[in-house]
Amino acid sequence: MTTLVPREPYSPEEVERLYPQSLRLRQVQVLLRHGERTPVSARFKNAGLAAYWPYCQAANEMKSAVMSADSSWDTMAWRRRLEVFDRQMDATSGSDSPALTQTSKGQVHSICQPGELTDRGRETTLALGERLRSLYVGQLGFLPSLLDAKSLSAVYLRATPIPRALESTQQAFRGLYPLTSRSVDLPPPVIVQRAIQDETLFPNEGACKRFGELAKAFADRTAQILNPSSELAYINKRIGKYMPVESPIVKVDSHPRLSGVMDTINATLAHGPATKLPSEFYDDKVRADIDSVCVKEWFVGYTESSEYRKLGIGSLVGDLTQNFVKAAQSTTKPASLGTEGSFKISLSGCHDTTLAAALAALGAYDVNTAKWPPYTSSIAFELFQAESATEQTPSAPSSGSSWWSSLFASAPASTNSTAIRTPVAEMTPTQQSSLDGHFVRVRYNDTPMTIPYCRAAGRHLEGDESFCTLRAFKEAADAVTPRNWKEECRANLGQPALMGAIERPPGL
Repeated sequence: MTTLVPREPYSPEEVERLYPQSLRLRQVQVLLRHGERTPVSARFKNAGLAAYWPYCQAANEMKSAVMSADSSWDTMAWRRRLEVFDRQMDATSGSDSPALTQTSKGQVHSICQPGELTDRGRETTLALGERLRSLYVGQLGFLPSLLDAKSLSAVYLRATPIPRALESTQQAFRGLYPLTSRSVDLPPPVIVQRAIQDETLFPNEGACKRFGELAKAFADRTAQILNPSSELAYINKRIGKYMPVESPIVKVDSHPRLSGVMDTINATLAHGPATKLPSEFYDDKVRADIDSVCVKEWFVGYTESSEYRKLGIGSLVGDLTQNFVKAAQSTTKPASLGTEGSFKISLSGCHDTTLAAALAALGAYDVNTAKWPPYTSSIAFELFQAESATEQTPSAPSSGSSWWSSLFASAPASTNSTAIRTPVAEMTPTQQSSLDGHFVRVRYNDTPMTIPYCRAAGRHLEGDESFCTLRAFKEAADAVTPRNWKEECRANLGQPALMGAIERPPGL
């Protein structure tokens, strides 16, 4: 899928149903996919598609911190122009002479880098922030209307090192708190980032070598099974003639890969008429088949392999859950603003693979029916607390014999009682009781999702399976959270990656 078409704001009746008075909202953690962008690589120039697109006005509004002679700091405004070898713009020239990138009409300003957030992407992520403000400030009164120095720590911002994720976070924050809703003395907000080798806000094949092996193995199996399929045959019938001569057949593992073809199609659909492919690429069946195959290639591993879940997205799921545990444990001893874990809302700029992986690892993303997350998609993880003891839920029953029950009962025992991510089974009775009366709900693009593990009696709010008890949600998260992501990423290297996986899963 491409651009997200957001639903209308919740009606008062929907708000009353989705946010019952018996529950008090305590914390919200939002994972947001970056907005619309250019393709990460130039493809299909033989089909008339320009390599560089003129949709980035931010290139004319650049600002950088610069040091002055007296060691004070100032801001330098500048405009970016892209320079490339002639042959990158004209495949027939064969020249290595540098030249400014320009459009077919000679435009040299507002040219985007590959994979850059476009003006459209800035608009949609700004609008996402505005929708969050409408809900959490306007309709629920959960967040303060005016952000000042005292309340700034109620908002936690994070982004991957990829510029489009950072810029999308900035735009969403701008929508959540526009300048008119910030005090004049408000200091600049902090946005947390990590070095790429420590990043767990997306499935990190480069930093986690074992996950790289797993991802390749599952992708190769998908290619082996689906390359001869009727879906790929139809795709080739329609667009195969546009593939490069060195890789003339569209495959899961062709060059470009099928996911790369999808990347270019979706990017062109999100932007103007100057950057469009031939009509065959927009055939409804072509798009549906590409989406279906790519979802299976990238995400089926989360449904089959515990190791895949843990190394791909488990560390992030563990972080999200731990934040909820901290918030729940502060119920009887409230944390003051500015202390660790005291934020009320977090915005984390990330990627399509983050969102689908997080949902799939928790069982809330069916790879046989789900669509690829559109640009500016989001997941809101919401923590609630019961307003009265009448909402306290009984202890969850022991695991049954279902696949999900056996999966979540399989978390290994810890030998370190002081570990940050202590599993529920190893918590002290006092720590376990701090989870009682709290519930977690997951909303994907404003639609409440149901986590299969939480369907059992005692694991959800009575009458609504989408509200997991915090204990049940943590048990589900414990099953996919690695003990030590760095160490486990270095373990089992070279071992069979598909051990225990289904040879041909249903739907493949």
